[in-house]
Amino acid sequence: MGETCRFVVNAVGKGGETYYTHFSSKQDLDKWVSDNREKLSMDELKIVDKHKRKNPILRLFNL
Repeated sequence: MGETCRFVVNAVGKGGETYYTHFSSKQDLDKWVSDNREKLSMDELKIVDKHKRKNPILRLFNL
């Protein structure tokens, strides 16, 4: 079985809300960000792409 989510979003809203969500496709991520842009503090938006953050050397040693 593969990973079910690729993008992990951690964001803070303008009213102090905390958002933590995940998406499997870039299109879903872009739609969520555009739909919630007025609620989010864009300076506090962090998006992690799980496919790009793993170093091939570290994957080799499974760290």
